[in-house]
Amino acid sequence: MKDTDYTDLFQKKNISQKEPLAARMRPKTLDEFVGQKHILAEGKLLRRAIDSDNLSSVIFHGPSGCGKSALAKIIADKTEASFCEINAVTSGVDELRKIVSSAENREKKTILLVDEIHHFNKSQQDCLLPSVEKGTIIMIGITTGNPYFYINSALLSRSMVFEFKKLTADELKKILDRVACKLKINFDKEAENHLIKYSEGDARRLLNAVEIGYSTSDKNRNGFIDFTVSVAEESIQKKNVNYDKKGDGHYDTISAFIKSMRSGNTDDALYWLAKMLSAGEDPRFIIRRLVIFASEDVGNADPSALILASSALKVVEFVGMPESKITLSQLTIYLSRAKKSREAIDKIEESTEKIEKEKIIDVPEELKNK
Repeated sequence: MKDTDYTDLFQKKNISQKEPLAARMRPKTLDEFVGQKHILAEGKLLRRAIDSDNLSSVIFHGPSGCGKSALAKIIADKTEASFCEINAVTSGVDELRKIVSSAENREKKTILLVDEIHHFNKSQQDCLLPSVEKGTIIMIGITTGNPYFYINSALLSRSMVFEFKKLTADELKKILDRVACKLKINFDKEAENHLIKYSEGDARRLLNAVEIGYSTSDKNRNGFIDFTVSVAEESIQKKNVNYDKKGDGHYDTISAFIKSMRSGNTDDALYWLAKMLSAGEDPRFIIRRLVIFASEDVGNADPSALILASSALKVVEFVGMPESKITLSQLTIYLSRAKKSREAIDKIEESTEKIEKEKIIDVPEELKNK
């Protein structure tokens, strides 16, 4: 039996139809679980630990909607241990002490799920540490933040850290196929692509959008919902931008972006930047082109441009979207307005051409290493 004080959400029961679609579609077993093959494929350590009900303290970190909570609920249903759940936002030291005391007084082990563990302060983390260290409590910490920034080293050293990744387009497509079968939905190909693109690897966002479109649309005479791209646009509140990331739209837009900066047309450059970001272009692709532009087009006319571009690269990698669009905008404005010099690329191309077409010159005696 699981502890009734803390496990209402984990009791095995039929899910009410009033629950959100994301809750109703939650996987019940590891075989139903979509994504995270790098840690959950057959033979992987985490998979073996769950299958054998021999889990040690773990921390799941990664973006929203990638399956951290869903996996915790699978563990809750599968384990023979007592299972408790708390949310770090609303739980204090007193509640933790009660859980620890209960765990110490029962014979079987206790698994404690701590959602949003990055909100725990030092005293709350220290309260858990002795029980985790002794194995009285097996902790599952869930966070969207980087655990190495928010969780103290003592607790980290006693836990295994598993990184969850955004779901891929193929994985989101698998979830859509399941929903289509369950709810009798005919997804237009364009609508399907639109939902997957703007869900950005987040299954919860995907399912919430489907639920909105489904609940506000009429069934056809065959009892199915025709889910068109216009319904998808309204449901996920994103306009469908005509932009093929592997085709002409991709190359034409980045070309327009670069040429606008090269001519100093800041407004146009920002427009093309906004179009790429709205279409779901990888910001790492954009920042790489901006770093190249800082050397190739601005060069020594303004050497600080490359320093700023390198700093922006770190920001994009560390902060991520959507916040880093501000940094991309800031850098685009700077590079557009900066003085331009193509001397760096022209000179190295000139020297490279000499190497390729002319006789190779030996190193003069006075320049040799002596």
